[in-house]
Amino acid sequence: MKKRFVLALAFLLLILPTCLFAQKPEQQEVTRADVVVYGATPGGFCAAIAAAREKASVILLETTDHVGGLNTGGLSFSDSNQIVRSTVMGLFDEWHRRIEKDYADRGVKLPYSVGVKDQSKWTYEPHVAMRVTRNMLREANVKVLTKRDLQSVKKQGTRITELVTSDGTFAANVFVDATYEGDLMAAAGVSWTIGREGKAEFGESLAGKRYPKKKMDIDGFGSFFKPLPFITTTDAGPEEAGDSNVMVYSFRLCLTGDPANRVPFPEPANYDPARFELVRRYVKAGGRVGWDLYPLPGNKFDGNNSIGGQFSLGLVGACNGWSEADAAGRAEIWEAHKQYTLEFYHFLTTDPAVPESIRNKYARLGLCKDEFPEYGHFSPALYVREGRRMRGMYVLSQKDILEQPEKDDPIVISSFPIDSHDCQRVALKGGGVINEGTIFPVRRSRPKQGYAYHVPYRSILPRPDECTNLLVPVALSCTHVGISSIRVEPTWMILGQSAGIAAAMSVQENVPVQELPYPKLRKRLQAQGQVLELPVIAPEPPMVKSIAAKTLPGIVLDNTKASLSDGWVRSTNFKPYIGTDYIHDEKKGDGNAVATFRFKAPKAGRYQLLMAYSAHETRGKNVPLTVSCGSSKTTFTVDQTKPLPQGKHFRPIDTVYLSGDAETTITITNAGTNGFVILDAIQLLPVP
Repeated sequence: MKKRFVLALAFLLLILPTCLFAQKPEQQEVTRADVVVYGATPGGFCAAIAAAREKASVILLETTDHVGGLNTGGLSFSDSNQIVRSTVMGLFDEWHRRIEKDYADRGVKLPYSVGVKDQSKWTYEPHVAMRVTRNMLREANVKVLTKRDLQSVKKQGTRITELVTSDGTFAANVFVDATYEGDLMAAAGVSWTIGREGKAEFGESLAGKRYPKKKMDIDGFGSFFKPLPFITTTDAGPEEAGDSNVMVYSFRLCLTGDPANRVPFPEPANYDPARFELVRRYVKAGGRVGWDLYPLPGNKFDGNNSIGGQFSLGLVGACNGWSEADAAGRAEIWEAHKQYTLEFYHFLTTDPAVPESIRNKYARLGLCKDEFPEYGHFSPALYVREGRRMRGMYVLSQKDILEQPEKDDPIVISSFPIDSHDCQRVALKGGGVINEGTIFPVRRSRPKQGYAYHVPYRSILPRPDECTNLLVPVALSCTHVGISSIRVEPTWMILGQSAGIAAAMSVQENVPVQELPYPKLRKRLQAQGQVLELPVIAPEPPMVKSIAAKTLPGIVLDNTKASLSDGWVRSTNFKPYIGTDYIHDEKKGDGNAVATFRFKAPKAGRYQLLMAYSAHETRGKNVPLTVSCGSSKTTFTVDQTKPLPQGKHFRPIDTVYLSGDAETTITITNAGTNGFVILDAIQLLPVP
């Protein structure tokens, strides 16, 4: 007995120091601030900067090792040309002005001016965006901490007291959930939803299932009637019903064809050509595949999923479950998207079914040596277009965008078009494949921008019985149709700024975020440069669908007067057009589309040569147009991405000399072209 007592005493003495000095979890050191922002997305870093400028102490936490989300992760063209730019001011405008200055200080002139609020495309390189973002955070004295994965949330009643992360515990008076996924609000017990509402739930005509894309006349099944890879379902569900699907995710790729800066795409592991049988069938049936390319400074491109494409950078259906997954689950989904991106590039550049012109187009592109070196030059940020959405004090829906845009408590003016990418790819049992879920941009046509509307403060507030010291500016309270318009960086940045200001003011006023007096908030928003008055926009003039050639001066050669090869397709999608329609070559660039006009000029002399086409970034930049008259033959290269002069139907190309005796021949082809070739009409005006 005595021996046992001695052994027990010895054991107690051994473990006593550990017991005395070990800290229970609730006794561990807690890092405190007035405001903690979780998620270093564009909305997150703007929330942190705005709160700090209101004299609050701020900690910005990020679950990954990347700061800036998509703004610094490859998205280098944020579509702000499709919004009313005079209304997106504040930190969004300042951020772009700083980018402009960064280039100017290095002697680089950008092809736009941030001070001019037109519809030009504002573009930049990712490393410049990162430099500007970090400088703004540092100047505001924001404490930025990365690799802080949220583990749990502690609450007292309706107040969050602490966030427990994988590396530290953090306390604040007010918290901001700025994650794309709504991670903090979900962990705090705030109500949320994901996916799409049915049409009846909020009376939205754009809700439910969407089938705007043409059915592909290909078989979506393999052996034993098994759906091929990249088919997500054989039953999309009732058209009027909602579901849990979210719009497709993808990477925004920073690319270059410059040999001095080009890094080859990594080879995909275990590439199986059979996986792309569905895409191969589509290509063999004449379909076009690839992605959108936006020119950037530095001889680079921003590669984006093509909303109008049938197969592009988006891995349809693979993003479902991302928001609800833990860190390991998200890592698996992230890798699946990267693997698909590398495989898709490999398919485009090596598969014999892909036309040589397309293989060559993408083969010349690679990753950029001076971008994302710590990530193997591949984008570190997956484009989470849509995650959880809070069910808060006010649910913004289609009617708030199109019918009732004005609110009493606005914190941002949003005006991006309602725009959703694919959600499903359906193999039809009766034959064919169709992509489902796209909402093609719902916007004004002249100019091409969305409808301006207020996002109310109530939409970033949880219900007060659920949480009283949390603001949610990114995964805010809205429907799928609503997020399809809100989900762009200009809007998220200003929503983040508003949330940061509101958070700091709630600390100063010592009130729940729901009780912050809106007039005081409005005053501070405007003091930080925000615009809250809806713009007065003139009604769109009546759309002119077609213009009769006989009403135009000079020699007018409508496409219907041309001798055409079999490589042309007629269309009336883009308006106005000359005559009854226009033609295009389906972006094939194979030389099989040839149009020839033959005529005699009424008299000899110099003529101004003009061309009518619908300008767009997907058009060919190198369309060959040849004018032959007698022994004279001249070939011009037309860049159809260039817009027509304001209010004009034709763009001047050059001047030519025409004989009054010899026949004149004008030929347009798609030989070697790098985009859609459009032929609407040719005009020749006598030069005095």
